[in-house]
Amino acid sequence: MTQTIATIDMITKESQLVLHETASFIPTVNRSFDDSFGKVGAKIGDSLRVRLPARQTVRTGRAMSVQDIEDESVTLTCATQKGVDLRFTSAEMALGIDYLSERYIRPAMKLLVSKIEEDALSMTKNVASLSGSAGTAMSDLSALGNARAKLNGQAAPMTDRSIILDSIQMAGVVDGLKGLFQDSSQIKEAMREGFYARLAMGDLYENERIWTLPNSADVAGTLDTYTITNGDADLTVTGLSAAPVEGMVFTIAGVYACHPETKQNLGYLKQWVADSGCSTTDLNVQGSIYISGPKQNCVATGVSTTAAITFVGSASTNYRQGLMYHKDAFAFVTADLPLMGGSEKCVRMVQDGISLRVWQGPDIVNDELLTRIDILYGYKAIRPEWACRLIGAAAA
Repeated sequence: MTQTIATIDMITKESQLVLHETASFIPTVNRSFDDSFGKVGAKIGDSLRVRLPARQTVRTGRAMSVQDIEDESVTLTCATQKGVDLRFTSAEMALGIDYLSERYIRPAMKLLVSKIEEDALSMTKNVASLSGSAGTAMSDLSALGNARAKLNGQAAPMTDRSIILDSIQMAGVVDGLKGLFQDSSQIKEAMREGFYARLAMGDLYENERIWTLPNSADVAGTLDTYTITNGDADLTVTGLSAAPVEGMVFTIAGVYACHPETKQNLGYLKQWVADSGCSTTDLNVQGSIYISGPKQNCVATGVSTTAAITFVGSASTNYRQGLMYHKDAFAFVTADLPLMGGSEKCVRMVQDGISLRVWQGPDIVNDELLTRIDILYGYKAIRPEWACRLIGAAAA
């Protein structure tokens, strides 16, 4: 039986199919900003200011108290280009797309997707809320239940939530719940495939590319006779022998989380995340500390100027970080790369909002067709308070 010679259209469609099958984090986050980037050939460095909802306070009584509205936004940049490069001989092209897919396209695209999702999952370091016990493997629903509560406490919508765990975390949850009541379809899935499909109001996904938190060599200090003020993003600290690493999560004794709308104390210490550029005496805080006003994100009445600062986990230890999140916590975008060298040699295809370009050129000396597959993308934690990390046993 004669095989159909694989064409560039076939290769592009097969590449998109593998990408769609392999990605698990990207399809579950906000993809609505793709149309904001150039669709007639995006340029590296294109950026978009994403406006956040305005925050106000509620008055009591008849008298008006008109408030100034402060526009808040984050910048989403589409500037990362990754790709894989292949070569096919004339003989291989003649064997058809099935042969090329099994031997070349599928392995290459799985590798490309892994690197892209690894990049996107690095947004975990922008999430302050954390659930689970550092150093203790997840073995029941407690970490997921607490993460759900923290999302609820930050007024995250109760729909479109997802949970990303690696295989070790998933195995612990499955084993821990094997003796509990579950509906028959969940039990069947867990026993046959080794995972649950949905728990704690979130759809579960297994993903080995989850981010790893690298703790520094010291995880405890105090404020250095320092008074926290509204809008603080740089705390003066003492007692640290090593600078905190970006992404480390910490609490300040006496500073509690509050509901973003009612401003009521939620009863547990507010978690913060260290920003880049920290030192042993300066602790930079992602998102800033607001103790009053429309942006208030904590209750810090009467906090000691020498309050203890405690980081999650042990010193010089790595922790794998799963995630529970609402889709609008994060955004991922792709932009259309320009078509080069004519449509017969360069094809672009968009599926599920992901734009992928395949570009080919002949090598007549070696009777080969050189093929490159490229994606131009960007990502941003837009509302990180609508996400919560899931921590367990220390990583090797």
